Amino acid sequence: MAKSNYLTGAALCCALAALAHLGCIVFGADWYRFFGAGEQMALMAERGDWHPTIVTTILVLILMLWALYALSGAGIIRRLPLLRTALCVISAIFLLRGLAFVAIMPLFPENSVLFWLVSSTICLFIGALFALGTVKAWHYLSITSDKF
Repeated sequence: MAKSNYLTGAALCCALAALAHLGCIVFGADWYRFFGAGEQMALMAERGDWHPTIVTTILVLILMLWALYALSGAGIIRRLPLLRTALCVISAIFLLRGLAFVAIMPLFPENSVLFWLVSSTICLFIGALFALGTVKAWHYLSITSDKF
């Protein structure tokens, strides 16, 4: 199978996003503020509260898992379980997050409009990479079933 540049790009974007989130854990409140996590998260990080670390660690793990699924769909690493389903769900999550930010904004009132515009654009971009890569690789992905 030819490697999918779209899914390879999606994997790289997810890995970079995971590293940025990991930087928030390592470098603390200033990074949470810079990346727009909100003053409450930054203050909790300054106090040594575990909440920001736990939430951010979960995001890092999810993004790295999604990077692995992108690499699997691109044919760079072995086929992971439920690959087609996972790629469709990941595509949908990124695209939905990018498009539905107006509905999500009231849940996080501390985040700036700039944060929402930038992060939503990034999510749309990554979602498009996943979606285009999944469509391009669909035939390869359907050769074997989505069963373990």
